[in-house]
Formats: sequence, structure tokens, C-alpha cells
Amino acid sequence: MADALTVLRERGFIQQCTDEKGLETALSSGPNSFYVGVDPTGISLHVGHMVPLFAMAHLQRAGHKPLAVVGGGTALIGDPSGKTEMRKIQSVETIQKNAEAIKKQIGRIVDFSDGKAKLLNNYDWLANLNYIEFLRDIGRHFSVNRMLTFESYKKRLETGLSFIEFNYQLLQSYDFYVLNRDENCLFQIGGDDQWGNIVAGVELIRRMSGNEVFGLTFPLVTRSDGKKMGKTEKGAVFLDPNLFPPFEYYQYWRNIADADVEKFLMLFTFLPVEEVRELGRLEGSELNRAKEILAYEQTKLIHGKDEADKARDAAKAAFSAGGASDRGAIPFIELPNEDLEEGIGILELFAMTTLCSSRSEARRLVQQGGAVINDEKIDDIEAIVTNKQLDDDGELLLRAGKKRFFRVIAK
Repeated sequence: MADALTVLRERGFIQQCTDEKGLETALSSGPNSFYVGVDPTGISLHVGHMVPLFAMAHLQRAGHKPLAVVGGGTALIGDPSGKTEMRKIQSVETIQKNAEAIKKQIGRIVDFSDGKAKLLNNYDWLANLNYIEFLRDIGRHFSVNRMLTFESYKKRLETGLSFIEFNYQLLQSYDFYVLNRDENCLFQIGGDDQWGNIVAGVELIRRMSGNEVFGLTFPLVTRSDGKKMGKTEKGAVFLDPNLFPPFEYYQYWRNIADADVEKFLMLFTFLPVEEVRELGRLEGSELNRAKEILAYEQTKLIHGKDEADKARDAAKAAFSAGGASDRGAIPFIELPNEDLEEGIGILELFAMTTLCSSRSEARRLVQQGGAVINDEKIDDIEAIVTNKQLDDDGELLLRAGKKRFFRVIAK
């Protein structure tokens, strides 16, 4: 079971550890519980949340027990870590609704069957805390000077740090204390922006109970171009299919930069390390096979095999002369045939789809030569699209650039 850390090291997960040798020794003694916290500030997780979840799954496969903590309580405060401004305060009802949705998404990566993992909500132990008692029993163990040495707080001081956010570290540390006390939780894992909060929890437990616990963080993943992982021009790559359709999800992974292929296969799939290294050694057009494997494995994991199959087949059909029936997973809208008989402006049409968020964005796309309808490039911003351009199946296949597709179906 100590091999769990070897697996994480080999796949590129480990950034910092409070005591790596001590944790390795503790893990060798048998199954241990550990936890990951996710604040449900939105209805869905996105790709940027996934590194700790995959680490959790690897640790579980090595025999340890994950405690997935949905922060229904801490989300009411908002973590200042990695943020330049205070989070928007949300209602208890909204937070709880988000928490239920996120629990299901975590279950796509971590196995909760037969008690192999446990889902918890910190609202259950935080909601009814007595503030005076909490400050007296917990707050006295925290040094403001020490808190201000952590990078997340130092950055926020430049733009302003509210008192409510200043309490966040106390609450997250208390979570760790409760889990150690009630669930025998040995260590906490998370992104490297959580380092200060995790260290504070380790210290709180040592002071209150004398127990030795550990903290482990993972690198904050960026793409080779320096941009945040899980972000597109359209926004976050959500795991919820209603916010980010499976076909577009597949395409996101299929279109990653060559330099990111091996790293992302290591972090975001369960393929054996040697197989990943072999795929990473591919060059030129051969590397596309590795990207297709990454896209398929990710889509299968998050959206299921059927959706992954449909997305893969649709992508192949979109790039080939294959029948439109193979395009079923490509996002679409339906328009009355009468509208197309009268004709629709090219800018208006593209702005109706997820390819462009506005007419001005559609204008830039056309002017830059990236607007294509049924393999015909459209370079006139005044162009009118009519039903004469429909293919044999009564569809228009719109493309933005080389790899983003959308269907318009005449009804």
C-alpha cells in the first residue's frame, strides 16, 4: 500500500507534502482514510477540478479509503485561495442543490460501492457551530501572522481580504480535525493552492489531539501555452452534459496541444504508465492517435461509453465524407424550413450556435476565414444562408476553424 505514493509520483501528481517519508511509512501499515474537499459553488465541476479526484482514485486502487467532502458549509463562506476577489455569496438552498449534483460527478471517478469510499457534507457539522465556542476552542490555535505568510492570503491582501474569508482556513482546518476524530482520516489531499489550508489543518490536529496527520498537494495544471487547464474561449469545460455537451467535451481533449498529450494521459486516464509513455513517443500525425485515445477515455469516464462512442463516430464523420447519420453527437439546433427559405444572415446563423457567442464574434470568425458551411468557406459577412445549401439529410454542418462543429437541422 505504500506503493500508492510511487504511483502518484510516477504519474506527475505530487507537488508538496508535509512529511513525505512519514506519510509513506504510515501508508505501509495498512488501509488508511484520506480526504478531498470540493466546495459546491457551482452546479457542476469542471476539468480543472479533476486532478485531486484522479489522485483519490489511484489511492483508492492502492487500498486506501477516500472521504469525498462536499463543502456545503464552507461554500457559504468562500475560499480566497487562488481568487483575486471575494466569491459571490449564495443561498443555503443553492449550495445544497449544487452539492447533490457534484456528488454524482465525483462518483464517475471514485468507486463508492460496498463502502469503498464515503461521501460527506461539511454542512452537517459546520451549520450549527456556536461562534463564540468555535473562536475559543479552535480560533485560539491560529496565528494571524502565520496565516499571512501563505501565498494565497498574501495575494489577496493586494486586492482586499474580507473578514468572512479570513475564517475559511479555520473552517477547513476544523473539517480535517472532525474527519480525523470521527473517521480516523490520516491525510488530506488537494491542489497546491490549498497548501496553506492543509498545513493549518495538520497543525490544528497536532495541537488539539496530538495525532500525526499529513498533507499532500498536486500541481495546478496548465496547458503548454500557459493557459489554465479546463478553460476555452467559451469558458469552463464543465462535466455536466447540459453545460458542456459530450461531443464538445470529446473535442476539447482531442484538440489539445502535442506537448500536453503525455502529461494529460498520465493525469487524466487510468492507462498503464508504460502505455502512456509509448503513446507520448509518437510524433507528427501519429500523435493524433494518442489524442483520440485521451479524448475517448476521458469522455467514456465522465459521460459513459455510449456517449464516448457517439462522440468519436461523430468526430470521424465530421472530418470525412461519412453519412450524416454518424454525426448524431454533434450539437445542433432545429430551424423552421420557412426561415431558411427566406434566408438567414451568416453572422446571425453562427451567433445562434455554440460556435460564436455574438454577432461580433461571428464577424471576426468570417473575416479571419474560419467560417465553413458544408465544406464551403464563407468569407462574406453579408452572405445569406438558404435552404438551397442544405445537404441530402436536410442539414447544414457549420464549422469554426478546423475542429469545432455544429449542426443546423431544417424542420
